[in-house]
Amino acid sequence: MVDLARKNLLHDKLRFTITVLGVAFAVTLVLFQVGLFLGLLDNASVIIEHVQADLWITPRNTANVDFSKTFPETRVHRVRSVPGVERADNLIVAYVDVSLPSGSQEGALCYAVENFKTWGLPWDWQGSDPDDLRRGPYVMIDAHSEQRFGPFEVGEYREFLDRRMKIIGKTNGANTFTTMPVTFMDLRTIQELIPDRYEGQSTYILVKLAPGANLEAVRAEIQSRLPYNDVYTRREWADQSRAYWIKSTGLGFTMGLTVFLGCLVGIVIVAQTLYTSTMEHLREFGTLKAIGGSNGFIYRILTRQALISGVVGFVLGAVPVYLLRPLIAQGGMKLIIPNDFGLFVMLGTLLMCVAASMVSFRKVASIDPALVFRG
Repeated sequence: MVDLARKNLLHDKLRFTITVLGVAFAVTLVLFQVGLFLGLLDNASVIIEHVQADLWITPRNTANVDFSKTFPETRVHRVRSVPGVERADNLIVAYVDVSLPSGSQEGALCYAVENFKTWGLPWDWQGSDPDDLRRGPYVMIDAHSEQRFGPFEVGEYREFLDRRMKIIGKTNGANTFTTMPVTFMDLRTIQELIPDRYEGQSTYILVKLAPGANLEAVRAEIQSRLPYNDVYTRREWADQSRAYWIKSTGLGFTMGLTVFLGCLVGIVIVAQTLYTSTMEHLREFGTLKAIGGSNGFIYRILTRQALISGVVGFVLGAVPVYLLRPLIAQGGMKLIIPNDFGLFVMLGTLLMCVAASMVSFRKVASIDPALVFRG
């Protein structure tokens, strides 16, 4: 049966090539689009997930970590007095203008806290210790920023809001959904740079629980003491930040539409190829039925043809996507393809091809075995 299915497919090698290329196109489109989609969502929450905080306290109705409002920084004292809280610190997330050596300006997103290493920020760096940021007008800049800032080295200077600051470290992996460059500086430094907005103010409070503390009980107590703030777990806040971009940009709909079109193209091509092949081999199928072959036997031949097309097409479509990931990373983008999603796409491809072969089943079922005896 396998040999017969393979021989039917390879009888016209050009047609078989077009078929598997069509499947490969669908697989590439799905993997590439979903991989970029997951990469962008990862950027939207990567800093949240690396911050070693059990709870995030945000201004009321804040939709996204990048778009923060302010509240008095003294609220952190109420949080520190809650039983079960081991540590709580203010965090400011602010937009700043950076003057470049070329004379142009670029915007950057600044994360400012007093004790960086306590909260695991940044998690990958070169240069001075992050806690040295409190010792002067210093800044750390993520390496991804070079696409917007141009090359820079530790020890150089850049002007932030017209103040000359020394770069004491280069970080890695701190990205944003908008590709805005990410920088790190001391909390008091950012308050001095933008006093009219951040002096005496904060945008978030990071909370670390004491060992054995009940998260929900601590959370409820904090919420009762800060009725004009929201309190999220790290996972909830990361999910909300990602959901904001999905809803506000239409990214989810666009991704879904692309996947649908990719599957549609694959189904149409496989269905057309298998149907044409079936029509060309009607007499052979009639012979099989004349010598006692059942419809089920012929259906299995068509199914195997579809599976062969699906397997070859998946391999041809998936391999280039996986090979392109390092190149895409060099361009500042992420292509995230979880192993379970890759398996899901493979199974979906096979099901898509089998579904496409259904178009030929009806024609096979109506074959008259006497066809083989006609001139």
